[in-house]
Amino acid sequence: MFCFQCEQTAGCKGCMGKAGVCGKSAEVAHLQDQLTGALIGLSKSIKDQETVSDAVWNILIDGLFMTITNVNFDAESIQKQIDAVHAPSIYDLNQVWKYNEDIRSLKSLILFGLRGMAAYAHHAAMLGYQDQEVNHFFAQALAAIGEDLSGDELLPLVLKTGEINLKCMALLDQANTESYGNPVPTTVPLTIEKGPFIVVTGHDLKDLKLLLEQTKDKGINIYTHGEMLPAHAYPELKKYAHLKGNFGTAWQNQQKEFDQIPAPILFTTNCLMPPRLSYKDRVFTTDVVSFPDVQHIDEKKDFTPLIEKALELGGYSEDHEMTGINGGHEVTTGFAHNFVLDHAGEIVEAVKAGKISHFFLVGGCDGAKAGRNYYTEFVKQTPKDSIVLTLACGKYRFNDLDLGTVAGFPRIMDVGQCNDAYSAIQIAVALAKAFDCDVNELPLSFVLSWYEQKAVCILLTLLHLGIKNILLGPSLPAFISPNVLQVLVDQYQIGPISTPEEDLKKLLSK
Repeated sequence: MFCFQCEQTAGCKGCMGKAGVCGKSAEVAHLQDQLTGALIGLSKSIKDQETVSDAVWNILIDGLFMTITNVNFDAESIQKQIDAVHAPSIYDLNQVWKYNEDIRSLKSLILFGLRGMAAYAHHAAMLGYQDQEVNHFFAQALAAIGEDLSGDELLPLVLKTGEINLKCMALLDQANTESYGNPVPTTVPLTIEKGPFIVVTGHDLKDLKLLLEQTKDKGINIYTHGEMLPAHAYPELKKYAHLKGNFGTAWQNQQKEFDQIPAPILFTTNCLMPPRLSYKDRVFTTDVVSFPDVQHIDEKKDFTPLIEKALELGGYSEDHEMTGINGGHEVTTGFAHNFVLDHAGEIVEAVKAGKISHFFLVGGCDGAKAGRNYYTEFVKQTPKDSIVLTLACGKYRFNDLDLGTVAGFPRIMDVGQCNDAYSAIQIAVALAKAFDCDVNELPLSFVLSWYEQKAVCILLTLLHLGIKNILLGPSLPAFISPNVLQVLVDQYQIGPISTPEEDLKKLLSK
């Protein structure tokens, strides 16, 4: 196998041999490459067609989604997806992996960005929202990966991927807010109440809504996990009294936190780690998520087996106290663009009055690699008159800290899931408009963590918008060649994190 699409890739070069660091086997890695090749073949045949059926778009988008890190470990389900593609030809992805490193780097940026964007397009489609421009771009960009293009031809397509991802995130934002209302700031407890419960992880709000409906009045409490935390802020989900709180921290701690858990866990999207035997019988997957010998809920979304398992296990006999990474007993979420922009006047006045000195966007993926405590220490050391905007699961490094308030606003504002980078962008654009300046001229710094491909497409969106001086960690992507990295440094001044002290000094001196 060869795979270097995520941050934890072996030796910062690539996973080879019998298995990847994520736990997927060489067989699964090969099938994911074969599926990608089939999608490239399909895309070549449909990229110039004006009309393509929704069924074909769903096959293409779901196929891409299945190849994201920590989504699907099941060879049988991937093979079924390959068979469903009905590609006129299958492109050999080795033509990318074994090609000139700069071309490989640019094609990898496009491919991994498309995989991340596919997750967002999938969630929007589940709620009945599609965008034909976004759909056709998937086909056009995938087809380009299978063509013999120069670096000068590929670089604009890299930035175009970021541009289209912004449209895709806007589509998902519309789908979520029109379906569940605009998020509102909400405090979420971390203690698990006694009695039967179910933990829901991943990102899919529709799956959560369906589960809440099916568990209503059954004496079962529902707890979010990981990237599902922001669900507590949506009015149409908040109204369910048995949506109680949040279980545990970020995805990479699941094998420890789920060990011996007296409840089932539903995985709705990526962030699945190979489950340990101590809780494997309690793991349920749905949609594109799959793992061998784990119970799968099909497209009918009948959660009866999950409900029966929760009642059988019974939950904790007494309230079970859990804390965040820093010992906190509650976290807050729901500071999406609608809330912040409603208070934009107050924020602008606070900045002009010198009450708020700086904004930091500290967010992205969490992960297991050493060095991610950097983000905890960075946030702790930010000036007491600054605000930290955060999103995605990287926030679990510090979201239970009590940093107090500034100008009447909490110093830590959780914007939401990774796709809610759209909210953060809207906030930045609105502030720039209010101050009549460019986003890069705002007292705003981006300090990002990455792990998988959704972080890649968000980074490409920021580059498309011309955002400069982004700090990225804990390590730079293995698939970015030295020459491509130099282009990003020269044009966007992107750079690696160093130490919290040095980075804060640098960012605050601009």
